[in-house]
Amino acid sequence: MKLVVLDGYALNPGDLSWAALEGMMEVVVHERTPADQIVARAAGANILLTNKTPLRAATLAQLPELKLICVLATGYDVVDVADAKTRGIPVCNVPTYGTDSVAQFAFALILELCHRVHLHSEAVRAGEWTSNPDWSFWKTPLIELSGKTLGIAGFGRIGRRTAAIGHAMGMKILANDLVQANAPDYDGFRWGTLDEIFAESDVISLHCPLTADNVEMVNAARLAQMKSSAFIVNTSRGKLIAAQDLADALNSGRIAGAAIDVLPVEPPPAGNPLFTAKNCIVTPHIAWATHGARERLMNIVVDNVRAFLAGSPINVVNK
Repeated sequence: MKLVVLDGYALNPGDLSWAALEGMMEVVVHERTPADQIVARAAGANILLTNKTPLRAATLAQLPELKLICVLATGYDVVDVADAKTRGIPVCNVPTYGTDSVAQFAFALILELCHRVHLHSEAVRAGEWTSNPDWSFWKTPLIELSGKTLGIAGFGRIGRRTAAIGHAMGMKILANDLVQANAPDYDGFRWGTLDEIFAESDVISLHCPLTADNVEMVNAARLAQMKSSAFIVNTSRGKLIAAQDLADALNSGRIAGAAIDVLPVEPPPAGNPLFTAKNCIVTPHIAWATHGARERLMNIVVDNVRAFLAGSPINVVNK
């Protein structure tokens, strides 16, 4: 058996190990694979591991020896899962590795919007406190979260964990999900429509999977529903937000701030309107990337491969 990793660097830039897989079979690891080299590098592989390298129907048609695809992520839209199913190729993902890390990062962004810690630290380093006539100063409004409403769009594992952090900080939780079941038992929680979330929340955090129905769900019309004092945070999928509409809302003062960890195209082209928008934090898709989360991801991928070899594949998304 031969296993090929098409783009292993993001998962393992050198601080993890492929040894568990190498103990099972021949393993070839590529840090990155350009589009024009996918077929050549995947040729002869029985198992392919991909993170963001696309595996479309035309590519799969050229890989007759392929028996399993493992996605090094939760989302699996990089693979034509329907075509893989017709070819008898199970596609496995890693559904739970990043819950704690992504929720933690969502709140790191929320707290940065509230306190602008980095801005104030840099002001001190630049001498502004030393030269200030007062013992304390602040450059932006400072926001207390207790008593405010946190709107969660997408109430799966990560959305629920983010909500629990908000609840612990004294926030009321307003959540929306396609399946509104198993509500948390803490006070201050209620289900709501998306209209209610955008109209009533002081902070909105997106945790939706990307579907054909919610592309650019956050657009000018949705943003117009928000309070002028509200923040929006996206650690989910970049295509959930119409970037130009969000930039326009920020620049006009329609909303107070945004923090974005994901963009529609990654790496993004120069000139993305959010790069120069007012009160907008943009980070390079790092919510998932703590060492602990990546280590869990690696371990689950190993489990996926081992289960397949044993004849009982797990985490299959195209049954």
